[in-house]
Amino acid sequence: MSDLHNWAVNYKYGAARVHHPKTVEQVQELVNQGRNVKALGTRHSFNDIADTPEDLISMEHFDRVLVLDRHRMTVTVQAGITYGRLCEELNREGYALHNLASLPHISVSGACATATHGSGDTNGNLATAVSAMELVRADGSLVHLSRDRDGEEFQGAVVGLGGLGVVTSLTLDILPAFAVKQEVYERLPLSELANHFDEITSSAYSVSLFTDWRSSTFNQVWLKSRVTDSGADKWQPTFYGAMLAKQNLHPVPGHSAESCTEQMGVPGRWHERLPHFRMGFTPSNGEELQSEYLVPRGQAFEALRAIDSLKQQIGPLLLISEVRTIAADRLWMSTAYDRSSVSIHFTWKKIWAGVRKLLPRIEEQLAPFDARPHWGKLSKVSPARLRSLYERLPDFQQTLQSYDPQGKFRNAFLDRFIYL
Repeated sequence: MSDLHNWAVNYKYGAARVHHPKTVEQVQELVNQGRNVKALGTRHSFNDIADTPEDLISMEHFDRVLVLDRHRMTVTVQAGITYGRLCEELNREGYALHNLASLPHISVSGACATATHGSGDTNGNLATAVSAMELVRADGSLVHLSRDRDGEEFQGAVVGLGGLGVVTSLTLDILPAFAVKQEVYERLPLSELANHFDEITSSAYSVSLFTDWRSSTFNQVWLKSRVTDSGADKWQPTFYGAMLAKQNLHPVPGHSAESCTEQMGVPGRWHERLPHFRMGFTPSNGEELQSEYLVPRGQAFEALRAIDSLKQQIGPLLLISEVRTIAADRLWMSTAYDRSSVSIHFTWKKIWAGVRKLLPRIEEQLAPFDARPHWGKLSKVSPARLRSLYERLPDFQQTLQSYDPQGKFRNAFLDRFIYL
């Protein structure tokens, strides 16, 4: 039995063995010979989505850029590469990705498989950049899928939840590198979102709202603007009642901003502004739990007001909550499938007994909005309820059966939420 934990040290993997292959051929052999197999990335999930009782295949050695295609404007990377490493190499060549998550430490494959996202009204989640992928099926064979050639089958495979096989490489759309500047405002009244939600979230390339839910106010608003954007150099002292910050800030009150990306309107490279945290700093392993729910954009204010009704129960357990926007996509199992979405994210203190009791109350408040929980984070949503939120689930189940008829990549998570 392995003694391996996830990033937050709230989950211990139950696999009997952990393998560290260095070639695709070695992955194929491990998959072909195994009975229960699962790929493992940077272990940033907070639940058992990436676990298996038998063989975990770590992708830590699959960390290289393979091909930069300037003509097609794509980059092909090994599945285990982190966004931090990829971004450095891309920027060096004059290119960028359209969106990044708050942490650059996560693996590309794991982020795409769980529909992890950044922010921006017109920015799809990280998986929407995938234009092709290579994976090892249950029989050990290598499969290549592409957006152009494989249509709906491809749309069903990108956010694959680890159920179709071991992804070994991904091809991502890229764009020319760009500069970004970041301003932070403090104390935005929640009531401002009632009439100005669209204006607030569209005011920059990427917008994040942070609150500790101790009052009906957002502690901070982070506005990440492309330097070439109209209005990027015209920020005013106030922003819908919030005041321009006078120093760099950490989203969590009382924490040093040393680990955060530069603020105060200082222009910088895209990958040094779009995340909230800098690659050179190790995340606070073991000090937090996370939950997240995505609601339809048109119902965002009502959903936030519903959460606000629980602020007295939420406050004592919370480190910080973040609200972001994500564009709609057509990836079957994406939390933003077929609807522009707003994510309501909770970073909890590591008090699981209290969080576990509170999550059903939060989910009850969000139920009228068909809130979809993030695949890699903590929730108490029932399997039946979760299945009802994905209209393409029957198609995904058929694809799983086609790729993995013996259930080699099945695990407890997929059995609960996906398989009937």
